[in-house]
Formats: sequence, structure tokens, C-alpha cells
Amino acid sequence: MRNPANDPFDGRQHRIEALKTALQERVVILDGAAGTYIQGEELDEAGYRGERFADWPCDIRGNNDALILSQPEIIGRMHADYLAAGADMIETNTFSATTIAQGDYRMEDVAEELNVEGARLARAAADAAATPDRLKWVAGAIGPTNRTASISPDVNDPGKRNVDFDELAEAYGQAARGLVAGGADAILIETIFDTLNAKAAIYATEALFDDLGFEIPVMLSVTITDQSGRTLSGQTPEAFWQSVKHAKPLVVGINCALGPDLMRPFVADIARVADCFVSAYPNAGLPNAFGGYDETPESMQEHLGEWARAGLVNILGGCCGTTPAHIKAFAEAAEGVAPRAPKPAAAALRLSGLEPFELAV
Repeated sequence: MRNPANDPFDGRQHRIEALKTALQERVVILDGAAGTYIQGEELDEAGYRGERFADWPCDIRGNNDALILSQPEIIGRMHADYLAAGADMIETNTFSATTIAQGDYRMEDVAEELNVEGARLARAAADAAATPDRLKWVAGAIGPTNRTASISPDVNDPGKRNVDFDELAEAYGQAARGLVAGGADAILIETIFDTLNAKAAIYATEALFDDLGFEIPVMLSVTITDQSGRTLSGQTPEAFWQSVKHAKPLVVGINCALGPDLMRPFVADIARVADCFVSAYPNAGLPNAFGGYDETPESMQEHLGEWARAGLVNILGGCCGTTPAHIKAFAEAAEGVAPRAPKPAAAALRLSGLEPFELAV
């Protein structure tokens, strides 16, 4: 039986209740891109390795998650900078800290440690920045992995798969366990491009909560890959919501892939149907010819401020290309703006494939 009293992490259940209250009272500000911040450090191979991985048998440059163990001071400073810019919630630097994703660097055996220590680093930074009347929260980030359960990796063999549901669930469950042990206040399953992957993550977290005897909130964030308005596996935002609403997430939203101008209609789609809180954290535009991002804090502030004033969101933040300067601008834009008020959905039979289906009762 799940009981908040079973949670051994001091103060976490109090913070969770405070988060639920805050989401009803104001727009909560999420942090910005970890990858963009880390790229600014201009680390070479030796920088990624540090002392911990000095003798690692393969190159690890680009494995940003490994910096949790090899360069923890950089990750701690990143969290502190986003908090100082106005973030109320920071994400752990664990986007690829699953056994599946870490397989690219032969670091499968390090994955759980990355999640525990990643959550501890974020927790320490959040606690240092918190005040009694302004708590700071840690979202334990779980990315989609580099495999998909719904799509073949071989265009000549549509039925082929390089991962299955059980493998995904095992990897996601291990990551979630580490994040909870390290002090995360919520599990953020993000950049969802395949709903079946997301369902494996949801299943794994629910099984973990049963095992632990307590739960923390689950947040879901889908990515709409282009202007077609669909996920990589083909679903519209509303169809995605109908596929995952059984999980009763605290928050559902959209992140990555698009800049704020192109993302807005899809945020509005989610806000129209979701009976929970809504989040949005867009990229700083589409990548330019040099792989960079052109949306400035000022240009994004105009867009995200309008989203807040339109009552679309409860959480605003930034994804690829955003920096502490962007987060500062978003916090200023949302200051004093009332958040979206979730509304219960009318009774109906709702199903989904690639499109939603609703049969009124």
C-alpha cells in the first residue's frame, strides 16, 4: 500500500504538496537546456573523462550525463545558475542515464549511479537556493532512450525492433529508482517521441512506487517532431493524451523539436483536453545552418509571456538552445500571471490510435 509516511527522504512529501499548491497559484518556472550550458564549457575528451573515467576503454566525449561523476562541479554550477536566474524547478542531468542509452559508451553498469548522484547534485543546489516561502523542486529527468518500440530501425524490414517493452521498462525502472533515492521530487518522462516507450516508463514507475510503498508525482512531456503536428510514432497531441491519461500525471506538456512560434498551437491542443496541469518548454527556435539556435531571451519572452497570459500553462521553461538568460526572461514574463486552471473532462468514452476518438455518453 502506498503511503506518504513511507517516504524516508526528509521533507520530500511536504515539497510535493507545496508544488501542487504552487501550480494552482502561479506559473512555475522550469530551467533551461543542460546540453547548451555544457557545450559552453568547451570540454575535450580529457575534460569529459576527468579522474573518474581517465582509463575508460572508449571515447566518452558528448556523454553529458557522465559529467555528473567526472565533473560534478560543472553540473552543480549549472543548476545554481538556473536557480539564480529564476527557475523554481530544475531537472537532473540524467536525460540519457539509462542502461540502454549509456550502452553507446559502455557505461550500462554506471547508469543507476548516474541517476542517484544526478538527483543528489540537483537536490543540493535546490535546497541551497530555497527559502521558507519559496521552495525549489527537482524533477528527475528520464529521456526517451535512443531506441523506439514502435518503429523499425530498418526501412526494409518494418517489423524489426531493436528493443522491446520489457527491456525499456527495466531500464526506466532502474533510472527512476535512482532518481527517487537521490531526492527527486517528481519523475519527468520527457521528450516522448514514441508513446509505447512512454508507456513502458509509466509502467516501470508505477511498479517502483508499489515496491517502495510511496509515490512521487509523474510528469509527462511529449515532443511534436515537426509542423505536421504529430509525434515520431504518428500521434497528434490529443491522441497522445488519451493514450497516457490513465497514468494520472501531475503535469503533461510539450518540449523540444520546435521553437515557440511553431509550438504554440500544440500547447493549446494539450491545454484544451488535459485535466491536469500543463507544461511547455520549447527550443530556442529551429537549429540554424551552424547547428545553433537564434531565438533570444527577448524574442522568446514575448511568446512565452503570451502563453501565460492566455491561460495555457502552469509550467514554463526552455529546451535546446536556452540559457539562464532565457529563463530569467521567462520568469519576468510570467511574474504575477495567473496559471491555467485545469478542468475535469466531461464524461465520454475516449480512445486513441494516431487520432483521438470520443464517444459522448
